[in-house]
Amino acid sequence: MNIGVSTASLYPLHVEDAFRELAVRGVKTVEVFANSTCEAQEPYISMMKSTMSAHGMSVRSLHPFSSPMESVFLFGTYDRRIEEMMTLYRGFFESMNKLGAEIFVVHGAIKSSKCTPEHYVKQFHMLAEVGKEYGITVAQENVCYCLSGELDFLKMMKRELGEYANFVLDLKQAHRSGANAIDYVDALGSNIVHCHVSDHNDDCDCLPVGKGSFDFRALHERMSAFGYDGSYIVELYRHNYSDFDELTACAETLAEILIK
Repeated sequence: MNIGVSTASLYPLHVEDAFRELAVRGVKTVEVFANSTCEAQEPYISMMKSTMSAHGMSVRSLHPFSSPMESVFLFGTYDRRIEEMMTLYRGFFESMNKLGAEIFVVHGAIKSSKCTPEHYVKQFHMLAEVGKEYGITVAQENVCYCLSGELDFLKMMKRELGEYANFVLDLKQAHRSGANAIDYVDALGSNIVHCHVSDHNDDCDCLPVGKGSFDFRALHERMSAFGYDGSYIVELYRHNYSDFDELTACAETLAEILIK
């Protein structure tokens, strides 16, 4: 299994610096969170590639800062905005090819948007088809404040999108939605291709692995039953842990739990 860390966890470090901090701590699998358009372009892609080569790392996925824009751009109805976002994301896909990343994380439209399920499926399908041209899997993350925060909405996507129904399971977002992550696994099954990992308890919804009460072993067993062979990527907020070494500790703790 691949256990890694997202550069988002080191925000507000610049992406190349966050990447380097993970590298020197022995993290081998990384999700790149681009905090600006330029961070998904040159020269920063080459900087990360150089670090990858020096430390034997791989990039599994890319998560764009532009997620909040998707409601009015990608999932809106104004043609020029849609075209602008598609152009932007095509550029991101090209950069992902350079890094060897395969999964592109989408938040999608927020709950207060006017986007209908029919339009959502149409737009997601369009983006997923473009991603396929580049060998990229476009994957919908469950996000509590988005339409994707509702499990029934994700079930609808799975039913309607066929081969393009791919999902990122985010544990803290499931908890914030008042749901059990295992329910997402049971509903989405083998369509889950990526997982964002954090722990939680009754007092805090985002904690380092092992500092909360979440049953990671049960999650892994259920994911494995559906043939999951993707990554488990630690994604924390900067105020939820003490120092960067704790991110490595999270990955090591998770490995100990899952390998038992």
